[in-house]
Amino acid sequence: MIRSCLVAAALVAGSPAGWAQTLPQASSALPTVPVFTLYDVLGRPSNWTISGTLRPRVEALGGQFRPSPSSPSNALFSLQTTLFAEYDFGPARIGGELIDGRAYFQRRNSSSIATTEVNALELGQIYLGLDLDDAAGAGTVSTLTLGRFTQNIGSRRLVARNQFRNTINAFTGVAYDWRNAGADRLRLFYTLPHYRLPDDRAGILANGIVWDQEGFNLQFFGGHATKAGVLGGTLEAYGFGLLEEDTGSQLEGIQTRNRRLFTPGLRLARPPKPGAWDHDIEAIYQTGQARETSAFADVTDLPVSAYFLHAEIGYTFEAPWRPRLSLHYDHASGDGSDRARYGRFDTLFGARRWEYGPTSLYGPVQRANLISPGLRLDIAPDPSWDASLEYRALWLEDPTDSFAATGVRDRTGRSGRFAGQQIEGRIRTWLVPRAVQLEAGGAYLIKGDFLRNAPNAPDTGDTIYGYLSTTIFF
Repeated sequence: MIRSCLVAAALVAGSPAGWAQTLPQASSALPTVPVFTLYDVLGRPSNWTISGTLRPRVEALGGQFRPSPSSPSNALFSLQTTLFAEYDFGPARIGGELIDGRAYFQRRNSSSIATTEVNALELGQIYLGLDLDDAAGAGTVSTLTLGRFTQNIGSRRLVARNQFRNTINAFTGVAYDWRNAGADRLRLFYTLPHYRLPDDRAGILANGIVWDQEGFNLQFFGGHATKAGVLGGTLEAYGFGLLEEDTGSQLEGIQTRNRRLFTPGLRLARPPKPGAWDHDIEAIYQTGQARETSAFADVTDLPVSAYFLHAEIGYTFEAPWRPRLSLHYDHASGDGSDRARYGRFDTLFGARRWEYGPTSLYGPVQRANLISPGLRLDIAPDPSWDASLEYRALWLEDPTDSFAATGVRDRTGRSGRFAGQQIEGRIRTWLVPRAVQLEAGGAYLIKGDFLRNAPNAPDTGDTIYGYLSTTIFF
C-alpha cells in the first residue's frame, strides 16, 4: 500500500546575495530590484567579500525503504546557515566561512539522520590564498590555498561541496590551481578530510556543537587536469589517492575500513547549448586495499577492484521553454560473494542529488551496486524559474550485495536484481530576484522484487517523498 506524505512549510523573509562559486546564481536577465545585503549594511568595506545564506527546509517520507528499525514514515525540518567573509590585500587573501547545519522534529529511531544532516556551528573554511598571477608562465594564472576549505572538482561525482545536503564536506591542507589563456586547467591538492562531529546518536539529536576533527589517519590527495576544446567541450583526466586507518581503541576512537585506494578516471563532457547536442561520459576505476567492514574484529585486508561508468547524451531545443531531453546510463560495481576481493565502488566525497534525486530522508540511489538507465527533461521558460523531471529504472549490479544506499541485502542472491523504478522532479523559482529562491520537489520509488522480497526489506509499500525549501541570500 502506498503511503502518502503531506509537506508544508513557512517561508522566511530576509535579504540576499550568495557566494558565487557554490550557490545558484540568477541570470543577468532578471529584473534589477533594490537589494540590501550584509555587505551593504556594513558600509561596503573595500577589499572585502561578505555574504551568507539561510535555508530552511521541510520534508516528509512515507513507505520507508531502509531496513528496521527505521520508522515506516518520517518528517524533518532542517536549517542550514552559512556566513562567508574574505579580505583581499593584494597578492594574498584571507577567508573564512561558518557553516551551521541543524535538524529538528525527526523520529528518534530514524536511521536516515546522521552527520549528513547535523553539523552545528562549524568553521568549515579558514584559509590563506596566494594569487601567483603568471608565475607559472606568461598568460597563465595560478593560486595557492592553504588551510581549511571546501572544493568542487570536475563532475563533482568524487569531490564536491554539497548543495542539497544539510552539511558540507571540508578539508584541511593545500591546493594549487593553474589556468592558461586557452582555458586548460590543473588542480593539485593534499588534504586531511574532516570528520564531522558529533557522530553519536545523542549528540546528533541534540544538535550538539563539537569542533570537527582532521588527522593523518585520513589523507586525501591527487590531481585533476582539464583540456579545453576537445569535441566541442573538455577532456578531463585525474587520479585521487585515499589513505585511511583506525584511531584509538574499540571503545574509543574511529573505526574504519582502512581504505587505501587509488581512483583514476577520464571524463569527456560538452555543456548543453540551445540547438545542439551535449554529452557527458565518465569512466572511473578503483584499486588498492580495504576491509569488508569497519568492525574492530575485521583485520583482513582485501584487494579492491571496482568501477563506475556514466554515459549521458542530451539535446536542447531552440524553443521558448529551452527544453533539454537527455538519456542517462549509470553502472557502478557491487561487492559479490567472492570474499577474496572487494568490489563495491566508493564515491569518496562526491555529491549525488543532482544526478539521482534528493538525499536527506530520501536518497536510495548512489554510485554503488547500481545499473540504472534514465530519461530526463529540463526546462527553463524564463530566467525566474526552471524545472526538471526524471525517470530511472534500477537494477543491482551484483544480486548478493546491498542495493545502492538502501542497506537492503540478500546474501543468497535469490531476491533477484530488479530494485524498482524512480520518478523524481523539482521546480525552482526566484520569489525575489537574486535574493529569495523557493524550491519544491519530490520522488516516488516504485519498489521492485528485490526491495520487496529481500530478507531485511521492510514491508512498507512504495516510497513517496516531498520537500519544500527557501534559500535566502544575504
